[in-house]
Amino acid sequence: MDKESEFIRIIKKHQGVIFKITTFYTDNKVDQQDLYQDIVYQLWKSFESFRGEAKITTWMYRIALNTALTRIRKRKRKGYSVPIDKVVFEQTENYDPEFEERLRKLYHQIGQLNVLEKGIMLLLLEGKSMKKSPK
Repeated sequence: MDKESEFIRIIKKHQGVIFKITTFYTDNKVDQQDLYQDIVYQLWKSFESFRGEAKITTWMYRIALNTALTRIRKRKRKGYSVPIDKVVFEQTENYDPEFEERLRKLYHQIGQLNVLEKGIMLLLLEGKSMKKSPK
């Protein structure tokens, strides 16, 4: 399989990683789509340097989170803020208003956290360990 095909396969398989970060760090669909594209671009730029020493999802999280945080810093310098309590999941085929309301409340609470705490919550919600892996 060539490099491009392998990259596309990985992105498709693990696009939820990117989607979660874009959801946590944006407040509307347009910004979410822009950040998604930025993250995919950054993943592509560093794809050749991925050595497989960590899980592919760990590598993706690191790049996606760094991309989101860099974007926030740039916006803050320009005077933008990034509230996330307006996020609505419209991608789901099985619309559940009760679930969506609970999700809105969760994201509202997460929105009260600082940038680092949001990243930690994202990892916890994903079930990732905060322990260092043995080498």
